Amino acid sequence: MTTLPLSFSREVQQARDARTPIVALESTIITHGMPYPQNLEVARQVEDDLRAAGATPATIAVINGTLHIGLEPEQLETLAQAKGVAKLSRADMAVCIATGGTGATTVAATMIAAHQAGIAVFATGGIGGVHKGAEDSFDISADLMELAQTPVTVVAAGAKAILDVAKTLEVLETQGVPVITYGQDSFPAFWSASSPLKSPLRLDDADAIARAHLTRAALGLPGGQLVANPIPAADEIAAAELAPIIAQAQGDADAAGIRGKAVTPYLLQRIYELTNGRSLTANIALVRNNARLAAQIATSMQALTR
Repeated sequence: MTTLPLSFSREVQQARDARTPIVALESTIITHGMPYPQNLEVARQVEDDLRAAGATPATIAVINGTLHIGLEPEQLETLAQAKGVAKLSRADMAVCIATGGTGATTVAATMIAAHQAGIAVFATGGIGGVHKGAEDSFDISADLMELAQTPVTVVAAGAKAILDVAKTLEVLETQGVPVITYGQDSFPAFWSASSPLKSPLRLDDADAIARAHLTRAALGLPGGQLVANPIPAADEIAAAELAPIIAQAQGDADAAGIRGKAVTPYLLQRIYELTNGRSLTANIALVRNNARLAAQIATSMQALTR
């Protein structure tokens, strides 16, 4: 049996020893989400948001074949400047580790790593889901199946607005994944605080969300739960304004023959261009907002399990 090469940062190991709250963070937002040095600045900012809210950040990545749970400051800076970093999901994470590669973790891969490390709460921007036109392309993110089988609570601003969100919710329902919107009945639309879609579930405080996670485990049910946290109203871009921009970006992707893993980064970059950078500003705001809620949930969960 091969032993998983797992490494904890000093800060994360101290939190594990002290049994204080830890929140996982993905690393594709660093390597594939924005250019250097902005990516490093945002990564540090989100980590600091977690610390300020009473939780320890655990940014996850594979570096030279080792799965890192938490990055030292110099590792974070190196990753932010690295070129050609693999984008890892469930299908290719093991190969990257086994061959000594370096890769950034998506939602699915971060959930796997967090569970391996005993971390129950993970903050991200938005989850992947069912892409528009999936009836022809069969392009459905592995994030949805991961939520159905890996017991981690994922705090996101909903599914990315470039997706077919209605179909994404249908797949999550079929897979038995609790979809809980925080503080409102409308399911949030990533860059926009609300959508015409009604949320399957609503909870209004972090303690209730933590209890729902622990109760699911007590029932012996597999999988985690998705907590949809609306972007603050002051930071949102109205859905009506975004709709034609997303449609144009999707048309450009189709015309360019963009497929598979390349679709999401292409669309996000194109929308960034078409909004003159406003989409990225909103993205940063929602990730920070998600981190703050995730810290509250992790703190409640830690208190309930002591």
